[in-house]
Amino acid sequence: MSKRDSKRDYYEVLGLSRHASVEEIKKNFRRLAMKYHPDRNPGDKTAEECFKEAREAYEVLSDDRKRALYDQYGHEGVSGAAGAGGFGFGGTGGSPFGDIFGDIFGDIFGGGRANSQRGADLRYNLEISLSEAVFGHTVELSIPTQVACSECNGSGARKGVKPITCHDCEGYGQVRMQQGFFSVQQTCPTCRGAGKLIKDPCSSCRGQGRHKKTKKLSVKIPPGVDTGDRIRLSNEGEAGGPGGTPGDLYVQINVRAHEIFARDGVNLHCEVPISFIAATLGGELDIPTLNGRVKLKVPAETQSGKVFRLKGMGVPPVRGGSPGDMMCKVVVETPVNLTHKQKELLQQFDKTLSADNKHSPRSKSWFDQVKKFFEDIKL
Repeated sequence: MSKRDSKRDYYEVLGLSRHASVEEIKKNFRRLAMKYHPDRNPGDKTAEECFKEAREAYEVLSDDRKRALYDQYGHEGVSGAAGAGGFGFGGTGGSPFGDIFGDIFGDIFGGGRANSQRGADLRYNLEISLSEAVFGHTVELSIPTQVACSECNGSGARKGVKPITCHDCEGYGQVRMQQGFFSVQQTCPTCRGAGKLIKDPCSSCRGQGRHKKTKKLSVKIPPGVDTGDRIRLSNEGEAGGPGGTPGDLYVQINVRAHEIFARDGVNLHCEVPISFIAATLGGELDIPTLNGRVKLKVPAETQSGKVFRLKGMGVPPVRGGSPGDMMCKVVVETPVNLTHKQKELLQQFDKTLSADNKHSPRSKSWFDQVKKFFEDIKL
């Protein structure tokens, strides 16, 4: 830095290192501005000079181009670039606080060009079957909503007439109000934040730029969706205000419970009731799947609760990949409503089993454990 510099170093003024970030520069300037602002220190020339000094440092260091020049050449590199307007640097209502302070606090109170009102997002609750969720489905929806007026193309103005720029906010949609030492930005009450005024409104929508309509949509449900999933349709929500963009439509999926299958992620589960004869002797069962019937081979001496896995018979992942599996749980069913003859046959059969414990190993093991349990209690 040149030895001829008589001004204080800008980094020193703001109490910063030369590697300070933009956020640090803004933060320190905010602190100094609050401390030395003339509105808070009426008649204090020292505070006024400190405020001017901090403001000048901020103007340079917050601008990447000016900061680079200052870092290389010192004050001479930015002479005339900072503080050229003196202490009176614009503003609202004649306040010397002006635009620089409004800008530094703009992130708190809002600001920037007016944005036309965006339309509201819509939600549609869609109930589908398990089969539709697994294989995908295309559904036609009727959505009551607000759509852009076809007469004025959503502008709100009569055909052939354009909205005019709001004279109060000059198209920004915001007006700055001076409250003490704060410069507060508020939504323009004249145009309500739109930045434009409609002097000759459209007769069809009465200047609203939209009207109610039931919209028909064809929605493709991808394979693999599940309860709780949402499908977003961009720009299919309500139309925005004059010149505004539409909102989005969110289709909320709810999959109905199935009478046979239960879903767990990409896997399906079902219970298969079989007779104790089939479980004992084994055989083949016709098993329903969402892809059709398949044969399930049940080995002899299958116990109740045994789970058989059918690979690839489950649900495809919604984001792609191999389908899940189907888990078939065998449940041995106890016969009911037996005739007297059937009961006699079972009793005879049971006598042949009772003569030898090898036919019921689990029962023998369990009763042995029970016997030992009671013997331990006696001890």
